[in-house]
Amino acid sequence: MRIGIGYDSHRLIPGRKLIIGGVEIPFERGLLGHSDGDVLLHAIADSILGALGFGDIGKHFPDTDPKWKDASSIAILRQVVEIANTGGFDISWIDSVIIAERPRLAPYMELMKDAISSAGIQRGLISIKAKTNEQMGAIGKGEGMAAYAVCLLVKSRAGELF
Repeated sequence: MRIGIGYDSHRLIPGRKLIIGGVEIPFERGLLGHSDGDVLLHAIADSILGALGFGDIGKHFPDTDPKWKDASSIAILRQVVEIANTGGFDISWIDSVIIAERPRLAPYMELMKDAISSAGIQRGLISIKAKTNEQMGAIGKGEGMAAYAVCLLVKSRAGELF
């Protein structure tokens, strides 16, 4: 078994769609990022890459590569899941938390699980929670959002990478 932790944060800005967990959420601002800025999917991808010992998404999907400009983070996560599977690992569990003052995210959690499962992670193996920052710091003032994720990988067979 291997465990990885992931983290991501982005500033909120006007003029962008808010995409979290692969779901577009109605809001007056969106997350600034080279791709779609999806903090949850970036944290999950980083947790998987960390469990593999492969660095972070910046190493594999750099913001200097125009291919990833405004890209869907579902596509990024799908590739990361494929890397794990190619290495002979199955994702056994994802636990995550989104930190955002607003909007209220609870109504979108099931849709987020559906979107994440479309990237190759079984829906029943995904836990998502949302918390506020109790109006403390930049996130608490509504200037941005962050997410943490933990991944448990289980070696299921010989893989090409290990």
